[in-house]
Amino acid sequence: MGDGPPTYEAEPTVLPAADPDDLGDLVADTVLDGARYGAGTLRAASVRGDSARYRGEPRRDALLTARFGSGEDALVLVAMATGARATPGAHRAAAEACDWIGRAVGRSHARLAEDIRAARRGDLKSGLHRLTDRSLGKLRAHAVDLGLEPDEYAASLRCLLLPADPACRTRVFFGVGAGGLFRLRDGEWQDIEPRVADATGEAVVGFGSPPPPRQTEESDRLTMELGITTPPSPYEPAPEPPRDPFRFRASVARPGDTLVLCSEGLAEPLRGEPELAEHLTRRWEKGGPPGLAAFLADIQVRVKGYADDRTAAAVWEA
Repeated sequence: MGDGPPTYEAEPTVLPAADPDDLGDLVADTVLDGARYGAGTLRAASVRGDSARYRGEPRRDALLTARFGSGEDALVLVAMATGARATPGAHRAAAEACDWIGRAVGRSHARLAEDIRAARRGDLKSGLHRLTDRSLGKLRAHAVDLGLEPDEYAASLRCLLLPADPACRTRVFFGVGAGGLFRLRDGEWQDIEPRVADATGEAVVGFGSPPPPRQTEESDRLTMELGITTPPSPYEPAPEPPRDPFRFRASVARPGDTLVLCSEGLAEPLRGEPELAEHLTRRWEKGGPPGLAAFLADIQVRVKGYADDRTAAAVWEA
């Protein structure tokens, strides 16, 4: 799709370089998963982008699907992360972000499932904010251990919580960083990504910055008027650049809805190429959830000008 054929080939060409002493560091080109719990059917996939395939680079996106608990008390977590562009070990940072949030959610799954069923939105938001804070804080600490700057070993993180209780249709999104949250309802796409203005509370560790120093009458007026940044005080560290805020949304699904959580690699063409949204509407609006292979084919529909990794999780409501 788009104004011409994509630049790269449609199938993988070059494998990432392998270290014989660290084969566990290899990342598969494609990951595919699915399940059915409660009123929802889940499909999830993560695919290496055309650009990375051509250059022999590993997939920077990571995907985790996990069930904690059993029966109607179970809670399903879908976590996806994208490592920072053009940084060594980006795929490892993404995988660690998913691993740490998975551990945090798993240890608190009983309380989280109870809060979701009871519609305790405030408790959910604050609790998930803390879990995200701790998980990304560990990522920054590991960056220090590796001798890297935090920005050189960082990842966006986006998650979806799905209760297995068929009587509960609340779907909870939370995370930090770029991507998309969409809903296909009655044949129309709705972009329901929480706005930055909706984010409240303290900034997540590694993803927020302190407010700039307050200006006083003694400030250098000439510097201010010229738009030149005043040098920081030698007694205080310079403030970090602003980072993405914590995002949260709890919504009640309707029968027939399709909820889509995705990384930036799919969110951008969905927002920028109407033909892609129309194609997926035709594919997903009728006939029920696609099989795993069909879902993978849908996620891989190529659009000229978009060659990043794509990771997506979609939930079809019965």
